[in-house]
Amino acid sequence: MHKMRAVGAFIGLAIGDALGAPLEGLPPPPFAVTEMEGGGIHNTLPGQYTDDTLQASALAETLVRCGGLEPGDFSRLLVLVYRAHPEFFGPTSRAVLDLIEGGVGPGDAARMVHEARGGSRSNGSVMRGIPVGIFYPPPEVREASLAASRVTHFDPAAGEASAFVNRMVSGMCRGEEAGAAFGHALAACRDPELRDLLRDYRAHPREPSLDAVLCTHCAVSVFMDASSFRDAVVTAVNLGGDADTVGAIAGGLAGARWGFHAVPASWLSALQDREELLDLARRLSRASRA
Repeated sequence: MHKMRAVGAFIGLAIGDALGAPLEGLPPPPFAVTEMEGGGIHNTLPGQYTDDTLQASALAETLVRCGGLEPGDFSRLLVLVYRAHPEFFGPTSRAVLDLIEGGVGPGDAARMVHEARGGSRSNGSVMRGIPVGIFYPPPEVREASLAASRVTHFDPAAGEASAFVNRMVSGMCRGEEAGAAFGHALAACRDPELRDLLRDYRAHPREPSLDAVLCTHCAVSVFMDASSFRDAVVTAVNLGGDADTVGAIAGGLAGARWGFHAVPASWLSALQDREELLDLARRLSRASRA
């Protein structure tokens, strides 16, 4: 386990989320955003993160506290962060967590919302899932990713998208090169649409979409073509659209590849709750399975 890659993956997620937050839901900006800014649809402060990091932190806490994924504990922590910051949560997670808070089991709540809304292929379980990749070694990461996704997202494609990203993170945190990690994730992917999009990822336009499959293609494509941590995150967030989530996924992958020391100092110093997030990242790294 490369500790600096593990810490980099978790902090990279938060950095991408915070850099992208003021660009969320908007068209690509006229000039590239390269430093922490505020504003946007949520009127965030510079360096403030959104529910991508809130949910990822809840997942990391569960993994550390329970020594692995415990869906009941995870769903309880998700309800707590949702209640604290409901404005950031997407419609799928919001509807599921309302039901869970009312006493419905996580799996049942996700299925009910999926049926009521006519689907749950949104990217909420992908953006938060990177702690699973940090914690679990490659042979175990797929099943845990699918289980973590199912807490809120019943659609199997959302789980496959999360498993793809997490397999890459798991491999890179344990010493794999990016190309090898990508190849292993592709080989394990069981969603035909996602596999086809990613097999030749440059052949398809990058869409910073709320859709789990399109969002994952977008973030992975940006990451695979990036020359540095900074390049990956700047490129990801400046696509606009679901900028904080594409930024969080690309940032998590980039942190797993280039390590914590590759995070620009000006971004890190502006990051909200920096010390608490670093402490959680280190605890997650220490608790992770070899």
